[in-house]
Amino acid sequence: MKKTNKNNVGDGKMEGLLWEMRPGGMLVQKRNLDSNKNYPSIPIPMIKVLVKYGSSYHEIHINSHASFGELKKMLAQPTRLNPQDQKLFFKDKERESRSFLDVCGVKHGSRITLVEDIISQENRFLEARRNSNMERALRSVTEVTMEVDKLVSKVTSMESVICKGGKVAEKELVTLIELLMAQMIKLDGIVADGDVKLKRKMQVMRIQKYIEILDRLKARNAMANKHGGGHVGLIVYQQQRDQRSISSGQINLTTKWEKF
Repeated sequence: MKKTNKNNVGDGKMEGLLWEMRPGGMLVQKRNLDSNKNYPSIPIPMIKVLVKYGSSYHEIHINSHASFGELKKMLAQPTRLNPQDQKLFFKDKERESRSFLDVCGVKHGSRITLVEDIISQENRFLEARRNSNMERALRSVTEVTMEVDKLVSKVTSMESVICKGGKVAEKELVTLIELLMAQMIKLDGIVADGDVKLKRKMQVMRIQKYIEILDRLKARNAMANKHGGGHVGLIVYQQQRDQRSISSGQINLTTKWEKF
């Protein structure tokens, strides 16, 4: 009688076959056989299991070396349950998706019970709704950003005109401020978390910056309208005033002289 070499078992070989250690310390024939021709491929048997779900029974033909996770995928169509929402019980014990049928003792004709995982279903629903809300919030922030881009280009144009000594209608400046404030109100109504919240905050700061610029431009534009045009107009006005003072003999002394 031929004896089995224990050392060969430790090396993963025994009697020309490959072996592997399963959870729980069970030594079984390795599933994924080496492609080496020295090890002949052995067909994996198919088994039939009966899965009870509520008052219904589903007959499933599956690879005997498959996992419970694979069985859940096969049950998704007949039961209309997402694999994540399924709990499988075999011998009154819930089996994890990564556990293998044969390791747990499932054989041809075995009965398995399927129960709907309500908690998992609710968590997936909440996660889906949260993702949907975040997508909606991101879309809203993006729309506001595009609108602010258009308004900023108008602010830049007006700033260029006023800084060169030109004038713009005060109503246009006031309208721009109101439009930017309207976008600020839109942002305030967007509920967001994470990156979307950060994007919203950046747009709020951006709008505040350009409203402050418009306030300064508004004051400068008002001065230009009062004195006939920007910084240049103010200088011309001062020169004309000085000339009128000299011609009329009215010279304003601004320097204090020491009396002797």
